[in-house]
Amino acid sequence: MLRTHHCGELRKNDVGKEVTLCGWVDTRRDHGGLIFIDVRDRWGVTQTVFNPAVSKELHGKAEQLRSEYVIQVKGKVTERPPGTENAKLPTGQIEVVAADLEILNTSPTPPFEISGTEPLSEEIRLKYRFLDIRRPSMMRNLTTRHKVTQIAREYFNNLQFIEVETPYLTKSTPEGARDFLVPARLSPGEFYALPQSPQLFKQILMVSGIDRYFQIVRCFRDEDLRADRQLEHTQIDVEMSFVNEEDILGVIENLMAAVVKGVLCREIKTPFLRMPYDEAMNRYGSDKPDLRFGMELRDVTDILKGSQSKIFEESFAKGGVAKGILVPAAASFSRKDLDDLTQYAKDFGAQGLAWFKIQDAVDSPIRKFFSDEQMNRLTRELGAEKGGLILVVTGDWKMVCIVLGALRFHLAQKLNLIARDQLSLHWVVKFPLFEWNDEEKRMQACHHPFTSPQPGDLHLLESEPLKVHARAYDLVFNGTEAGGGSIRIHNRDIQKKVFGILGIEDKDAEEKFGFLLKALEFGAPPHGGIALGLDRLTALLLGLDSIREVIAFPKTQKGICPLSQAPSPVSPRQIKELHLTLKA
Repeated sequence: MLRTHHCGELRKNDVGKEVTLCGWVDTRRDHGGLIFIDVRDRWGVTQTVFNPAVSKELHGKAEQLRSEYVIQVKGKVTERPPGTENAKLPTGQIEVVAADLEILNTSPTPPFEISGTEPLSEEIRLKYRFLDIRRPSMMRNLTTRHKVTQIAREYFNNLQFIEVETPYLTKSTPEGARDFLVPARLSPGEFYALPQSPQLFKQILMVSGIDRYFQIVRCFRDEDLRADRQLEHTQIDVEMSFVNEEDILGVIENLMAAVVKGVLCREIKTPFLRMPYDEAMNRYGSDKPDLRFGMELRDVTDILKGSQSKIFEESFAKGGVAKGILVPAAASFSRKDLDDLTQYAKDFGAQGLAWFKIQDAVDSPIRKFFSDEQMNRLTRELGAEKGGLILVVTGDWKMVCIVLGALRFHLAQKLNLIARDQLSLHWVVKFPLFEWNDEEKRMQACHHPFTSPQPGDLHLLESEPLKVHARAYDLVFNGTEAGGGSIRIHNRDIQKKVFGILGIEDKDAEEKFGFLLKALEFGAPPHGGIALGLDRLTALLLGLDSIREVIAFPKTQKGICPLSQAPSPVSPRQIKELHLTLKA
């Protein structure tokens, strides 16, 4: 090795040792004779001192050093003089008096200060990602991601899981997002698809008798990007045989306890709360509710029925509902604030937003349409006190829940009501198996078509499919879905019925999923699993808003890599070899 120690290692008990350090020039300070060079590597920073009284030649060499030069320094560890210690650094009680210096490489002036704290544009950071990763915050993020993967691997290995790799070049199957397609040179006119998940293969591994499988796996989805979504992402993928929901939930809860303890040095209580989907929507307006603050939804349909409000009465006549939330200490909102909230509600599908300020009397533009008794019951139901603001939405049940859920979270952020230091982990369970796609006029799977129905709902499959519940579960971490899974269908006849409800004909099923259906014929055991988003989980543990902060080389929101300039054109020869023709 070119060094004896790394730059975050030396302490007071190392005084007197002859050491060799390697790293980058973090800062250079010339104190009228003495030159101080902070040398930085992945582990930290160590101060080195170049004294002209020791060697003028060495001192002159140190004068050439600039930010981000790569150097090797040899010298003796000494205590810093009294009063010059740096309590902010683990190495702050010592320094290395240089006896030799070698410049291993030079560097132009970087486009930003590596140890700086000023905000940087994402475009610059991603273009110079090789410099951005040198920053302590990014190094911390990637180190944390590494810790999570190592804890997961050790955890599953101790439970006798087997890590098995599944193909990246596979068959295109409809799984919710667009596939990335790869032309097959050896089969002209045909394509591989990059997997959106290893779903079919991990089920086949259960048929194969692997029994307990896991994989840290890359997944690919050609979809619009946002802060918690990338074209390629990584999952901690798990599948188990001869299990029920509680078995899988228990395994994952203990994994999360190990990860939180290993990364944050905090204990979390298990088992986690299990919340049915209907309850989550009714109380929080979300299938991934953040439980770190209140503002629960309340059904006020019965209270507001029989009013003089045409909008509410027409909604109720069509089977609609009314729900409300109480926003504490928000009666001071201006008319513009309330107009903005109304527009926000409309953006999520509402026709409008009713508001009631709780002051000495209830103040609202529609107050006149409701009786005193209705207003009294409304304020009691919501627990409203003077200074509060009640927001009410009416219409279709799901729309009302979604709109108020969005308002709930938006206002909690705006009013700083979220307890950021809390860790809230819980399960949402008992999802619907199907949902109606009104735009395409067809039934679709809420999760995916291989999710098993609840045994008690099997008799409803063909007669009332929208009432069938799934054996599905999502792990919610601070209001974000950190993972999801289900018990799978292991019986070919039930799988065929589900395909039929989804409008997948036998011929199409055979074409898309024939290899799985064939496997299910050969003694498939009961099985189930889950996938946790590694990028998302790491970002949540670190309290970051974007998963790009925990990915070494992410894409921008437009799907571009500023570092490599991908995607990019390829040569006509490559196109010809793939038997493709590009349109101008």
